[in-house]
Amino acid sequence: MKEPRHTAEDLKIMQAWPLSRKIQVTQTRIMEWYYRFNGMVSVSISGGKDSAVLLDLARRCFPDIEAVFVDTGLEFPEVRKIAIETPNTTVLRPAMRFDEVVREYGWCYPSKDVAHTIYYARKGSLWALERMYGINKDGTPNGFRQSRYGKWAYLLDSPFIISAKCCRVMKESPLEKYKRKSGKHPIVGTMAAESQRRKQSWLQSGCNSFDSKRPSSKPISFWTNQNILEYIKRYKLPIASVYGDIVSDKKGRLITTKEQRTGCTFCPVGCHRDKVNRFQRMAITHPKLHKYCMDALGLGAFLHYIGVPHR
Repeated sequence: MKEPRHTAEDLKIMQAWPLSRKIQVTQTRIMEWYYRFNGMVSVSISGGKDSAVLLDLARRCFPDIEAVFVDTGLEFPEVRKIAIETPNTTVLRPAMRFDEVVREYGWCYPSKDVAHTIYYARKGSLWALERMYGINKDGTPNGFRQSRYGKWAYLLDSPFIISAKCCRVMKESPLEKYKRKSGKHPIVGTMAAESQRRKQSWLQSGCNSFDSKRPSSKPISFWTNQNILEYIKRYKLPIASVYGDIVSDKKGRLITTKEQRTGCTFCPVGCHRDKVNRFQRMAITHPKLHKYCMDALGLGAFLHYIGVPHR
């Protein structure tokens, strides 16, 4: 593996930059990507606030740049409406319905990385078993692995299928198929602050990776959620009503008064960390969606098994 392009200190420094500098650097990365591929690029959007900012930044440089949205059926109705009504947006659909995905691949929990490991450990893959039980290949204990994966070993005996394949089927595959068909190279709105996996990806390849096996552009990787909210307020971008209003908390940080993040409404990743989780809020704000999710899809039984309230 080649040497990482950035260090954790680089990321810390860049995350502390003022918004004006972040805008300038991000638009430079967008233009680099655009001109490298002679304009054959698109912006992947979800209808959420992060991709709204990314698309606005891109269209301030190139007003006709195409947006691409995968209509998975997993978004809040308000978020989906924002996406499909965005001008010059191509709407894609996955090859499988989500109920089919759940039956075949199960639920992604507690994180993509751990769910991926659980899936292959259950199939007997040595690397996954070593990781789950906190041992090295020579049989010696590995404390780091044990602390990260070992507490989830009980899920190996779960009556439910657990894997990280849902995102692959529902989002990644339709986007890759469209890329091959259109010849357009996507720009995505992920941020390093969202997860350890995304942080490591940015440290390894930076915002634009032209020479990797799968070239990628993630020009807002070094932004934070505070930057996203500040940009939305500054430029008065419309966002889905499920976020509520953007206000300052007691410490002066910007927050949304309703949902902080949207994404896939049925996804249980990280729900064990919330005092009041997304499913409890959904029961109040979207009761029909909640009933379908818990009863028809069977998520209620899974949440009960892992000890996460949903009523």
